[in-house]
Amino acid sequence: MSIRDWPATERPREKLLAWGAASLSDAELLAIFLRTGVPGKSAVDLARSLLAQFGGLRPLLEASQTLFSQQAGLGPAKFAQLQAVLEMARRHMAERLRSESVLESPLAVRSYLKALLRHEPHEIFGCLFLDSKHRVLGFEALFQGTIDATVVYPRQVVKRALAYNAAALILCHNHPSGSAEPSAADRTLTKTLQKALEVVDVRLLDHIIVGDGDPLSMAEHGWM
Repeated sequence: MSIRDWPATERPREKLLAWGAASLSDAELLAIFLRTGVPGKSAVDLARSLLAQFGGLRPLLEASQTLFSQQAGLGPAKFAQLQAVLEMARRHMAERLRSESVLESPLAVRSYLKALLRHEPHEIFGCLFLDSKHRVLGFEALFQGTIDATVVYPRQVVKRALAYNAAALILCHNHPSGSAEPSAADRTLTKTLQKALEVVDVRLLDHIIVGDGDPLSMAEHGWM
């Protein structure tokens, strides 16, 4: 049966318009993105099949172009469309952060950093540079490492903070392993950077570690 023949209350698009996107399942959201199914499968059936094949929504969204495009009902055009949607979401979060103090929206900060870093296969170390009102001036990924380590140079962090004329900053890096628990090296590096930034009168507000679950705030745990 075609989705057009379903009761209006069960059609993904109508449900979204009536109740909001949060009311939809992963399969229903994906079906709206797909728009059409394939012979023998509606868009919802195809979405369920893809989610089962990839093991969930996140692996599907993070799939390489080659793997993504090999699936029935997908292809390079859909891949390009998906990347555009993901980038728009990241830019939307960035714009929101630029308009308000990060201290007033810690969840938005973590969501933004997770969107930037969680899919990376290697460790990425970056900084959110902030003005005196703790609004975002910019973000830079300063160092890239291996799957479980990154070499960070405090001098470069200080140099970029001065280039932005930043009054404060938030450090961040990802753990591709999935665990957001900081290592002893993470804690030591945070203290080192905190002292280096104090010399140039830049306040270190937090160090966010991105893993599989909710990003971890070292400041909230009293580790800095």
